[in-house]
Amino acid sequence: MEDEKNIQIERNNSFGDVVIADEVLAIIAGIAATEVEGVHSMDGGWSGQFISKLGIKDLARGVKVQVREGEVKLDLSLNMEYGYAIPKVSDLVQDKVSASINNMTGLTVSEVNIRISGVVNKENE
Repeated sequence: MEDEKNIQIERNNSFGDVVIADEVLAIIAGIAATEVEGVHSMDGGWSGQFISKLGIKDLARGVKVQVREGEVKLDLSLNMEYGYAIPKVSDLVQDKVSASINNMTGLTVSEVNIRISGVVNKENE
């Protein structure tokens, strides 16, 4: 998220504006995705793997956010646990991410695209 973007939420009161950074949407998506059974982690490349081994979590890595005309499009890159059905887990991730963003922000999610970047055998960790 080099070029941080913000989304303003329309509200029917006079207390002020609410603005949500794209990074917040990415974090919500990352948390929701990793809560689904069968998802091992978000994929963040070599540096992300190194950071994970240090115990520092960056749940926005592996998430790309686009907001157009009030709708959110997400691209998620995931590492799956070995033995889980990829189509089933992907469906659960799409549902959970969409519902989490809608519940927390009121924004409509138009797409949640999933890329499976790797498979991890938890027994060998």
